[in-house]
Amino acid sequence: MKNKLLVISLIILVSVIGPSSFVNAQASIDLESGAVFTGYNDVRIPGDAGTLFSLNTDLKTKTAAFIRLRAGYTINSRHTISLIYAPLTVKSEGSATMPILFEDAAFPANTELNGSYKFNSYRITYRYDFVRKPNFEFGLGFTAKIRDAEISLKSDETASAKTNVGFVPIINFRLHWTSNKKMGLLLEGDALAAPQGRAEDVLLAGTYKFSDRFLMRLGYRILEGGADNDEVYNFALFHYASVGFSYTFKNRQNTN
Repeated sequence: MKNKLLVISLIILVSVIGPSSFVNAQASIDLESGAVFTGYNDVRIPGDAGTLFSLNTDLKTKTAAFIRLRAGYTINSRHTISLIYAPLTVKSEGSATMPILFEDAAFPANTELNGSYKFNSYRITYRYDFVRKPNFEFGLGFTAKIRDAEISLKSDETASAKTNVGFVPIINFRLHWTSNKKMGLLLEGDALAAPQGRAEDVLLAGTYKFSDRFLMRLGYRILEGGADNDEVYNFALFHYASVGFSYTFKNRQNTN
C-alpha cells in the first residue's frame, strides 16, 4: 500500500510540473540525528473502554536516539519533491498503581511492565517556493504521510499490542532566512488539525553553510499529535535535540 501511494503521488507531480522541467533540477540528500525526549504519551485502547494511562508518568520512558533520512529534487529552483523516512521507537518500563485494561489484555496493579511506542512515518512532499531571494526563502506545499504505528504493553505473564497503518494528508511549510552568506535560521515542518485528530512535526534550527552544496543545522524539533475515537485514544509529545546535514548535488542542465 505504501509503495502504491508513493508511485501514484509521483506520477501526479510529474504530470503537473511537466517532464521537460526535470532537465533543470538539483538533487539533494539530508540526514538528521540526535536525541528524543518524551513530553507526554497518554494511551487508552480501546478508546471507548480501555484504561487511560501514561507511558511517560505511570511508566518511565527512556531517552532514545533517532535518525531521519530525506532525498529531495528541486526543479526550476522553486518546485521541490522530497521523500522522507522518519522512524521513531521509544521504550517504557515500570509499574502502574492501578490495573490497566489494554486492547484485549488485563494487567493487575503494581505489575512490572514494559511498554513500546513505535511511530514510523513515510512521506512524499511537494512544495512550491513563493519567495526565493538570496537571504530569504518561503514555500508552502502538501505532504502525503503514511504512518506505521504500534503501541505494545507486556508483563511476564501477558502481552498485547495495537497496530495501525494509515494515510494522513498534511500541510508543508518552509522558511529560511540568512543574515549573511553563512549563517541563518530555518523553520520548517508538516502540520494539520482535524476533528479526527492532529499532527505537528516542526523544526526550528540555526544553519551554517559551509559551501553552495553543504549545509549543517542545529536545533529543536517538536513532534506532537494524536487521535481520539472508539478504536484508540492516544496523544503524544516528543522533543528532539537535532543535528542535521544537507548535501546538494551539481545542478543538472539540458545540454541539447
